[in-house]
Amino acid sequence: MTQHSKVAYQVMWNRLISVVEEQAQALVRTAFSTSVREAGDLSAGVYDVQGQMLAQAVTGTPGHVNAMADAVAHFIRRIGRDNIHDGDVYITNDPWEGTGHLHDITMVTPSFHKGALVGFFACTAHIVDIGGRGFGADAASVYEEGLYIPIMKFADRGTVDETLTRIIRGNVREPDQLIGDIYALATCNEIGHRRLIDMMQEFDLSDLNGIADFILDNSRRATIERIAALPQTSADGEITMDGFDRPITLKVKVSIEGDKIVSDFTGSSGLDKKGINCPLVYAKAYACYALKVAIAPEIPNNAASLAPFEIAAPENSIVNALHPAPVALRHIVGHFVPDAVFNAFDKIVPGLVPAEGAGCLCNFQVSLRPRTDAPAPAHARRNEVLTFNSGGSGARPEHDGLNATAFPSGVMTMPIEATEHAGPVIIWRKELRPDSGGAGKTRGGLGQYMEVGAQEGHEFDIQAMFDRVDHPALGRRGGSAGAPTTIAQDDGTAMNGKGKQFVTHGRRVVMAFPGGAGYGDPSERSIELVKRDLARGYISAETAAKDYNLSSADIAEVEAIVAKGDTI
Repeated sequence: MTQHSKVAYQVMWNRLISVVEEQAQALVRTAFSTSVREAGDLSAGVYDVQGQMLAQAVTGTPGHVNAMADAVAHFIRRIGRDNIHDGDVYITNDPWEGTGHLHDITMVTPSFHKGALVGFFACTAHIVDIGGRGFGADAASVYEEGLYIPIMKFADRGTVDETLTRIIRGNVREPDQLIGDIYALATCNEIGHRRLIDMMQEFDLSDLNGIADFILDNSRRATIERIAALPQTSADGEITMDGFDRPITLKVKVSIEGDKIVSDFTGSSGLDKKGINCPLVYAKAYACYALKVAIAPEIPNNAASLAPFEIAAPENSIVNALHPAPVALRHIVGHFVPDAVFNAFDKIVPGLVPAEGAGCLCNFQVSLRPRTDAPAPAHARRNEVLTFNSGGSGARPEHDGLNATAFPSGVMTMPIEATEHAGPVIIWRKELRPDSGGAGKTRGGLGQYMEVGAQEGHEFDIQAMFDRVDHPALGRRGGSAGAPTTIAQDDGTAMNGKGKQFVTHGRRVVMAFPGGAGYGDPSERSIELVKRDLARGYISAETAAKDYNLSSADIAEVEAIVAKGDTI
């Protein structure tokens, strides 16, 4: 093999990141599910022959990619090295060896160059339906949550397993959509493989051993240097969330120990009877993410930069759910893991991490069908529509929280047009929620209002997947809490924050998603920023006066400016 300089290896490293980003974008362009095409709920990565992740795509979620970082080793073990061939494609949705629940399909493709195995490509995408009870928290075990696909071959030396595709089609509500997504996943891995071979030919590489050593050694060293520079101590943090029908508490002890950081979740709540439990692989993904963005955000994500972040949790705790626990909504607990870790880390390194935010995504799935209370029109049909939405993120030490922005997941809020195109659903309202961001020196991000119904002739079930109804985001260092989640029908009928609930023909569901919390004493916020928020409609005159002591004269001045159509 040709020897290469550090500069050449750095160029190759950057190229690999570009390769997997193209891999991810190919999936976005070809996927059938709106959750992939519009929200970017996916991951893509390239691995060495040992199954160690070398590079991940920028597009995607921490829960997917950091969980997928461990998945390829499971594929190698299950398939067997002697059974890995050119043209193979492997598949699974195993929650414990994939990315945490049955609604994620992970596919792995071995990459061969000149007849020799040189690495693997992997990708994951959330799919709208996998059968069972549907995407929601109602199941009492994983067996009720949908079709389980063990790690197996989707294609053997280029030949697709048609028996597997028939089984999948026979068990899901949206067969064309799901099979289309599976082929999109396989195709994006193939795109990554082609670009990798182009790079290997350009740099005269017969294998990836040299570049793998360069990437992993430099990433490990850089990450450990950041950890070593921190105070060598520990601190406790916790957070309480709504749970399904009882509160759930995450407790964590974050310990900085020389060349590693350990997050120990001993003391956290035990398993819930419903499907909000979180496998360890997913909790680990978000615990690692929280610490990595706090201390080493610019170091590329790979096996070595993740390795110094360790996680421990008692078996069958809420963050280490074992089979056959129901785990369909594992993201709800998993998305709160960073806030729990930040609550501890803030005691070790003050002034670095944000206040609490909305946490989990504000997703809901609508299962539409022809009305049953009266004759349905001929055009009425069954359909599954999943929409991704978010509340506000927590205020940062030097910046306001982001409005209606998903943190920590990073997925995008889906546009109304894409949601309505997916089925006979109507989004009557979608707008920012004034006064929902917690007051502070820096303000929490705003949540949003949504109102959803069905087209004429349809009734529907809504799968609510919300939290922060009873436990809004808490402020940091004097900041105020964000606004809580609310959900009800348009006639005032109360609804639960989680679970499948029936909505009769003609009724709508009215939702308000939570705001992020504030950071620092609100009295320290710049008057000009308060005026700007008032002018933009982020806060009301009442909030400006009550939380920020804005004078009536200043309020009148802002209102006059807005009335004239000017800006601040």
